[in-house]
Amino acid sequence: MRNRRVTEAGAAQAVSNCRVTVVQMTSSHNVTTSLNQLDALVREVEPSSVDAIFLPENFAALASSDVVSIGQSEATYFSTSESNSPYQSEILPMICALARAKRTWVFAGTMPLAVRPDKTFIEDGRVRAASLVVDPAGNIVARYDKIHLFDVEVSDTTKVYRESSTFEPGDQPAVATTPFATVGLSVCYDLRFPKHYLDLTKLGATVIAVPSAFTRPTGAAHFEALMKARAIENATFVIAACQSGDHDSGRQTYGHSMVVSPWGEVIDHLENEPGLLTLELDFTELETIRRQIPAWRLQ
Repeated sequence: MRNRRVTEAGAAQAVSNCRVTVVQMTSSHNVTTSLNQLDALVREVEPSSVDAIFLPENFAALASSDVVSIGQSEATYFSTSESNSPYQSEILPMICALARAKRTWVFAGTMPLAVRPDKTFIEDGRVRAASLVVDPAGNIVARYDKIHLFDVEVSDTTKVYRESSTFEPGDQPAVATTPFATVGLSVCYDLRFPKHYLDLTKLGATVIAVPSAFTRPTGAAHFEALMKARAIENATFVIAACQSGDHDSGRQTYGHSMVVSPWGEVIDHLENEPGLLTLELDFTELETIRRQIPAWRLQ
């Protein structure tokens, strides 16, 4: 067990390093195909070898035409009563089993859920883009629903994105308290909204997860700059597990999963292919930066 103390942000923080694995995928619109890809990628991760595994946005189904039925299926995982529902959860059992098998925390990118955190069902035919955190025992211990939805026009093959037609926005920031850090939760387009990250820092975050599926044009133009800005502003580590490549849905994503230090340096990154990025976070560096330049406290 690592020694712990309270940082200036007020969160319990491990003194020593932690080790993380970031997963980059080219997810299918089909859940089974995507989960098979994930299983193949993480097979090489030895049990207890890392403190956490980070998955990308839409890791189990990217740009699926069945996103609502997927969200309804996954909502059955939270049902406490017998049901004759034709739907059955496929994603959540796999993710919880992954956490148990690898004996690690899993930050499960995003997945569609037709149920809100208060267990009420979404009645208007939409779902939420839920980012779930699973502990090493396989328990879901935190949830963040994407607040800022991607309603934009982009110069790529898709051209027009309207997430709000399929997704209901979340309304609350969230963090996950782990033995190694308080981890702030965010998703992709949130990166363009600095206040969201300040809110996470005020909740004690020293690490922030940004599962992403950036388009190629916007990723090439802004992704690294946004990652560095959020890290510097809040003196936090920022971790982005990303989608990458040409998807069977027709989508094209930027990739370049990366981890950025509180000083705004890219510690390491991937390029354009599916793969794993494993590295250590040095929390003594974070504490030094926060002590020397405490600008994050004055925002």
